[in-house]
Amino acid sequence: MLSRLSEMIWADWIWFPEGHGWDDLKDHDGKVFPKPKDLWATIPIALCFMVIRQIFERTVATPFASLLGVSDKKRVYAPPNPVLEAYFCSTSKHPTQSSIESLSKQTGCSVRQVQRWFRQRRNQDRPSKLKKFQEACWRFTFYLLAFFAGLAVLVDKPWFHDMKLMWDDFPKMPLLPSQYWYYMIELGFYMSLLFSVASDVKRKDFKEQIIHHIATITLIGFSWLVNYIRGGTLIMLVHDAADYLMESAKMFNYAGWRKTCNFIFTLFAAVFIVTRLVILPFWIIHTTLVYPLTLYAPFFGFYFFNGLMLVLQVLHIFWAVLILRMVIKFLPGNQIVEDERSDKEETESEDEGADRELREKSKNGHMQNGHTVLNNNHSKRD
Repeated sequence: MLSRLSEMIWADWIWFPEGHGWDDLKDHDGKVFPKPKDLWATIPIALCFMVIRQIFERTVATPFASLLGVSDKKRVYAPPNPVLEAYFCSTSKHPTQSSIESLSKQTGCSVRQVQRWFRQRRNQDRPSKLKKFQEACWRFTFYLLAFFAGLAVLVDKPWFHDMKLMWDDFPKMPLLPSQYWYYMIELGFYMSLLFSVASDVKRKDFKEQIIHHIATITLIGFSWLVNYIRGGTLIMLVHDAADYLMESAKMFNYAGWRKTCNFIFTLFAAVFIVTRLVILPFWIIHTTLVYPLTLYAPFFGFYFFNGLMLVLQVLHIFWAVLILRMVIKFLPGNQIVEDERSDKEETESEDEGADRELREKSKNGHMQNGHTVLNNNHSKRD
């Protein structure tokens, strides 16, 4: 039954145009074609990337951050409080006003001090500026090398200049060694990003990033299986063209190099719009979605591939809106770029005086049941 189900799923007519099939991808006459088993190599490559990243962040990114002057503000840690900690971990990091008032009664703290405690506690969990710089530096290095390596692989190929040629003799195009390594390295890197998503910096577009990683991995893997490799390499090149600029802008942002950051971000915005909103939809997607219909009758593999392409395109439009919002923010006032997706640290300056008093009382032993006892005057002042 399983073998019959497998035959049904991988039937030629589902994944290839009429008259073609998996037999076209068998090696012959010295010509090599992509095989499903090749994709297993991406798992050890992804794991290698994760190890290399740890070494890179410690030996390259950290000294580079120090050289650029990246520094973190000293954080004020929330005082130990079992009741508030239990609520923070098990119920909510952002309590409602009624919950704050209830917690205030349980702990003997004022409403203001409960609010401040949660603000400080949330800030404790936010990644430091150095961690953000390390992540941006790692991605910048990969995207920069991948873009120029991809450009070297593709610049002399006929379909780089005339994209319609990506369908020439499809699916019987032999695999080139440069294409093999370009695919394995790119796919391995995106898998490493997916593996490390739990430890990476969380941003507001976290869900969109997960969707993007999964769609990209599926797209690259599927294009390998059915030999859409010419189109796949063009898609990867277009994505890498802007990504390294964004990561470098973030690096200079964390270092406080305002003018450099703004210049690079402006350049990134222009490249992103040209590559993701012009070249990708009107050249590449047109060549994968519209042009093939003049050559073949539509089939499921055609719809599946282009469906993934359209998912990526929707995400690109979403990110383009965020990028334009950032450009609008910093251009008039000539301010430093802030990543719209970042979870910014909450300010605590207005509460420093009250927090100092709370700590002094703790030191002097004015505690009841493990919590600070507040006098009426202090409660009124808050």
